Amino acid sequence: MPYRRLPNTDNARIKALKIAVEKAEETDFQELSISLNLLTEAKNVLDHFERLCLRYQQMYDTQVKANKYFLGKVKNARMYLSHFVQVLYLSVMRAEIKEAHLTLYGLEGANMILPDLTSSEQLLEWGEKIIEGENVRTSQGGVPIYNPSIAKVKVMFSLFKDGYQTQKLHQKATTRVLNEVADYREIVDKVIFDIWEEVEKYNINLPVEQRLNKNRQYGVVYYYRKGESVE
Repeated sequence: MPYRRLPNTDNARIKALKIAVEKAEETDFQELSISLNLLTEAKNVLDHFERLCLRYQQMYDTQVKANKYFLGKVKNARMYLSHFVQVLYLSVMRAEIKEAHLTLYGLEGANMILPDLTSSEQLLEWGEKIIEGENVRTSQGGVPIYNPSIAKVKVMFSLFKDGYQTQKLHQKATTRVLNEVADYREIVDKVIFDIWEEVEKYNINLPVEQRLNKNRQYGVVYYYRKGESVE
């Protein structure tokens, strides 16, 4: 005998509920395989779950779209910061800036190697350090670095920082809705299980193939084990 298995994706869950609801709505009351109470519950659960999944997809799409724009800000901030540090190192090598001043930027002991700016978090950390270091040095009478100037670096870093915070908000909102979807799956699965139980019980006395076909009309999904005949 084949065995049944509950849906394991959200689309499959929605499809299973829709099949059952649509079949019940087109069936005469006396021939319904599920109770009216369960039908009402299935409609409500289907409506809520569809709206949850749609809301999650919309928020996810917004996050992805915003991230593409954000990546441009990341690229610019990383480029300007790394370029600024390179010019700073060249100024030290030409003795235009004292090597001891590298401490102001958190670059002491870096052996003239660029800081790791791979992640957004590293970019945030080093951006703050580099900008603060240049501000302190110039406030003490040091000659400002140009090409790029710290003002230009600040602009690019500020745009990146704003974008980073916006992305965090998008991610938080998307995760919150995803958790709502995940929590509601248990309710959806229970309703599908109850529908399938009632349908199978209603058709229990029919011949095997006729029974399976009747059950399938309400969305019950059957699987055959390896080597098992489908006849």
